[in-house]
Amino acid sequence: MDQWIEYYDSAHTIYVSELHRDVHFKVIAREIIGYIPSASATVLDYSCGEALSASQVADACGRLILAEPAPSLRARLAARFANDPKIEVRSLDDLAALAPRSVDLAVMNSVAQYMTRDELRAALAMIRRLLKPGGTLVVGDIIRPDSGMVPDILALLRFGYRNGFLKDALTGLVTTALSDYRKLRSSIGLQTYTEAELMTLLNEAGFNPRRSGKNIGHNPARMTFVALPDCSHDSLPELTLNDAI
Repeated sequence: MDQWIEYYDSAHTIYVSELHRDVHFKVIAREIIGYIPSASATVLDYSCGEALSASQVADACGRLILAEPAPSLRARLAARFANDPKIEVRSLDDLAALAPRSVDLAVMNSVAQYMTRDELRAALAMIRRLLKPGGTLVVGDIIRPDSGMVPDILALLRFGYRNGFLKDALTGLVTTALSDYRKLRSSIGLQTYTEAELMTLLNEAGFNPRRSGKNIGHNPARMTFVALPDCSHDSLPELTLNDAI
């Protein structure tokens, strides 16, 4: 995961334009809001990225924790939301100090593909400890093993067409093909999961999962899972991120 953290902490070209980036985070924020159970809820956005529309999420809940592993990006988040009393910016290591059973909703969107399976297991265990018994974990943007690049390209082009940046999307595909992202994706790869594999990982972490009928974000070829804590697993030993790495 470290190499991906360094990439996202750099001046990367994952978004083809500012409009693409802005629309992307607006869509993600809107869909996270749809999972918030109440206006007083505590929400954790695990590896949140730039989270440009986090203020909208914060308006819909009582407390929003933005957990981000990339240090420079985390500093920018802290500066951007310094005046919003509902938003806290944390490192992933900071999550270990949070009170158990203090989070109503945890979202891990477009994150699992950048983690090793052991890192994902550790993150799920951490989140399981933080969730209230009636809380919810949403794991989004899971890539299937047989998906390849074509569905991603088509999804981006459709997204660009609907939101006014199709020309930039076409140009951006060429740029991405020559970028560090493409090189990293080729050399390190992205983790992929079948539906059954992801369900098993969630079960092993102490959740009762189901697959959502709609993926978070613009790519319908990827999968989202909604998981509730299984209280029968409360006595299981918990894994920390440091244990797995």
